[in-house]
Amino acid sequence: MIKSQWQKIIDNEKKQDYYRQLIAEINQQRSAGINIFPKEEQVLHAFDYQDLPDIKVVILGQDPYHGLIEDGLPQAHGLAFSVPRLVGEKSKLPPSLLNIYKELSTDIGEFVSPNHGNLVSWAEQGVLLLNTVLTVQQAKAHSHAKLGWEIFTDKVISEINEQHSGCVFILWGAHAQKKGNKLDKSKHLVLAGPHPSPLSSYRGFFGCRHFSKTNTWLRHHQQSAIDWCISPNDL
Repeated sequence: MIKSQWQKIIDNEKKQDYYRQLIAEINQQRSAGINIFPKEEQVLHAFDYQDLPDIKVVILGQDPYHGLIEDGLPQAHGLAFSVPRLVGEKSKLPPSLLNIYKELSTDIGEFVSPNHGNLVSWAEQGVLLLNTVLTVQQAKAHSHAKLGWEIFTDKVISEINEQHSGCVFILWGAHAQKKGNKLDKSKHLVLAGPHPSPLSSYRGFFGCRHFSKTNTWLRHHQQSAIDWCISPNDL
């Protein structure tokens, strides 16, 4: 399901030594019985929805959720900050996502917090929901930091920066903000702020208005705005 231009980039990275070593380490951990999130087939899920030229917004986080839904399914499903439709029906939504909804409620007047956390509708509109690190061990945040994913996501961001005529980059948290150092601000909009986690959300995430600022910029550059509202029926 990965879109064609993304597939070319990913295929090239898969030939690199760092990527081979990265995947070998993750496979070894899976073989040893360590729970790795998201599932193997969902690790690159963010690239399934819109191809590189059709990306309007990049929302960059840190690493995937490392918790479980009550019935044993992982919260992470390959889209940063998003959780499967089941989460919210059976268990509480992640605090970071709840804070995103709170900010949306004050920033976008018509936004009503849904009873779930599936952000696929954003991805379908051209929002790349990307983490700086794409896998994590269960219950161990940042456990796959520096395995090599940072090199991969550097490449992804570099390709968007160079090939795309204009995109909005939303960088939440220190890990994400480091990725913004080489972005061409003459053609892209870069919005940086604290991570929406409870530990940092009150340091400037609330009130950042990144969602309305994104739409203002997109309209100014003759692009359609993102509909940030999420239907309770989204799957």
